[in-house]
Amino acid sequence: MYYIGVDLGGTNIAVGIVNENGELLRGGSVPTGADREADLIIKDMAELCKKLIAEEGLSVADIEYAGIATPGSANSDTGVVAYANNLPFLNYPLAAKLQEFLGVKKVLIENDANAAAKGEAACGAAKGFKDSVMITLGTGLGGGIIIDNKVYSGFNHAGAELGHVVIELNGKPCSCGRKGCWEAYSSATGLINMTKDKLAATKDTVMHEMVEKDGKVSGRTAFDAMRKGDKAAKEVVDEYIYDLAMGITNIINIFQPEVLVIGGGICNEKNYLLDPLNAIVNSEQYTRNNKVKTELRIAKLGNDAGIIGAAMLGL
Repeated sequence: MYYIGVDLGGTNIAVGIVNENGELLRGGSVPTGADREADLIIKDMAELCKKLIAEEGLSVADIEYAGIATPGSANSDTGVVAYANNLPFLNYPLAAKLQEFLGVKKVLIENDANAAAKGEAACGAAKGFKDSVMITLGTGLGGGIIIDNKVYSGFNHAGAELGHVVIELNGKPCSCGRKGCWEAYSSATGLINMTKDKLAATKDTVMHEMVEKDGKVSGRTAFDAMRKGDKAAKEVVDEYIYDLAMGITNIINIFQPEVLVIGGGICNEKNYLLDPLNAIVNSEQYTRNNKVKTELRIAKLGNDAGIIGAAMLGL
C-alpha cells in the first residue's frame, strides 16, 4: 500500500510517497509562498503530489490516503485548521481542499509536532513502544504525545504544547506572551540567546573568535567552545542542559512514557547532550528509585519525521 505524507511549513512544502512499512520511497519539495491565498498553496501541494506519484509509476487511485502535518491548531476530526501563525489559515478546510485538488480517496491532518511524534513512534526511535513523548528543539519547543499508539491532542486538538509549561516563575518572556515558559530556555533559540548573554557579559571566551569567524551565534557555538575547554561556554551548556532536564522531568512525572524522544538540530551533540541530561533527569524524576524508568532517546528520522508521521496517521 502507498500513502502520501506532506510536511507543510512556512518556508517549504515537503512531500513523500511512503509504503506500509514507513519507508520513504520518493520525496520532493516546493516553496510554500506563505504570503499567498491558502488555495494557491494547496494547489501547489497537490501538483507536487501528482508529480511524485507519476515519477513512482503510480496513479492517484493507488494512494490509500494523504496525510498532512501542518503548523497550528489542526482538528484531525474535521480536517480544519483553526489557525496557523505563519500561514494564511483561519478555519481553513485543509483536508477537503487537498482532496478536491488531488482527487485522493481521503486526507488526514495533524499538528506538525504531533505528526513528528507519530513518525518516531511508528518508524523511528520510539518504534515498538505504545506510549511515548517527543520534543523538538528548534526555533520553538514542540511537543507530541503518543498514548496507546495514538496521538493525544486533547478534546479541542490544541494539546501537547509542552514548550509552554512554565519552569521559572516570572522568568524570561516567551513568544506566547507568558513568562518563564520552557520554550524560552530550552529551544534552540533559547540556547542562542543564552550564548549571546554570556558573550555580552564575558570578554575572556573563545566564543568571541568563533562568532567572528562564523558570522553568527548558533546552537553549536557554546558546545563547540566547551569542547575546546572554554569555561564560559561550559557554563552556558550546563545551564542549558539543566533547564532542559527540568522540563523533561516534569513531562516524565506527568505521563511516565516508555520513551521520551528528543529531536532538533541540538541532538547532533549526541552524548554531550544526552549523558549529562540523563544524569540530572534520573536523579530528579519522581520514579528515580524504580527499576523501570523512561528512556531518553535521540530522534532517528530527522527532517523526514513530519512526512513519515503524516503518512502513518491512518495506521
